[in-house]
Amino acid sequence: MGLTQAQKAMIEKARSGGGSEQGITLDDAACAYLVNVIAHDLNFASHFPELPATAPSFFESTDLASQVVQGVAFYPLMDRLVTLNVDADTFFACLASLHKRRLKYERILQTQPIPTIEQVGPRGLLQYGTLGARALAGLLFWRKWFFDIDNRAGQETGYLFEPIIAHAIGGVPFGSKASPIRRASDRSKGRQVDCVRDKKAYEFKIRVTIASSGQGRWQEELDFPEDCKASGFTPVLIVLDATPNPKLQQLEETFLAHGGEVHKGADAWQHLDSVAGPTMALFIEKYVRVPIQAILSQSSEQLPDFLAQMDAAGITLTVGGEAFRIKREAPAEPEPPADHPDDISDEVVGP
Repeated sequence: MGLTQAQKAMIEKARSGGGSEQGITLDDAACAYLVNVIAHDLNFASHFPELPATAPSFFESTDLASQVVQGVAFYPLMDRLVTLNVDADTFFACLASLHKRRLKYERILQTQPIPTIEQVGPRGLLQYGTLGARALAGLLFWRKWFFDIDNRAGQETGYLFEPIIAHAIGGVPFGSKASPIRRASDRSKGRQVDCVRDKKAYEFKIRVTIASSGQGRWQEELDFPEDCKASGFTPVLIVLDATPNPKLQQLEETFLAHGGEVHKGADAWQHLDSVAGPTMALFIEKYVRVPIQAILSQSSEQLPDFLAQMDAAGITLTVGGEAFRIKREAPAEPEPPADHPDDISDEVVGP
């Protein structure tokens, strides 16, 4: 039957690098690899004899650039895959978006500049004398570099996490400019929303903690259900980790008071599965729930041993006895931080 023009547009958007200087574009070899992953996930491997018979591993490679299948035309593979499963195009688009972000963050680790003395020098006054000057200077540089790459991780996750779940369940994320959710206090202003599906507006959270934040920021969280209701939408709160605390209870009560829904923990995952359908529920399970739950299950107040080492070729990080090597390259110009881009609905899929 072949791909429709809308499906081709979705796939091209998912594999393109966008306007970022560090954006990753997936070539045919990388896309063929992703088709092979999906074919194994959906039990269609026998329909693709030209692809490797061994089930590929998406999360375990230490060299993401090696995740390719050379010498196989990509679009005929996609034609066949979509013929076998009508939702395979969305599965591909979401997995491609995840793969691009992982490749981009690998690139960030390789190129994030080492801080300058102008950036960190004055901060040494806070600890001068507690360490020798050489050791303190080293601590300041390492600390700032980790701060920078963590900020970049937060930025990349903001572009990925909510949109990928939104599209997996058949919804659309919106930045503030195009959002159908208007502020109850000022209808001329929109607000960012993680996902709109039918007449429901979703707020996704991994966990709600009791950590203090600015009163204005927390009030923004509490205003969301009211804004949704005033805009004609049902507010839906999804919290993947149901660990109870007063702020979660307050947020839950606010959603319910405005006619909303609240899904926490196992119920949250079940709700996502129910609205996603069987194919995209599999995507959510394998590529979102399992990794997040694995990390959450290992969280502890006792931090593991940590060692950072740098040489001319790169950086080696050792955490709890496991080593991770980062090959360093010439620094790239850093991108400006952003929690959610105004064109966030263009970040994953959709013609």
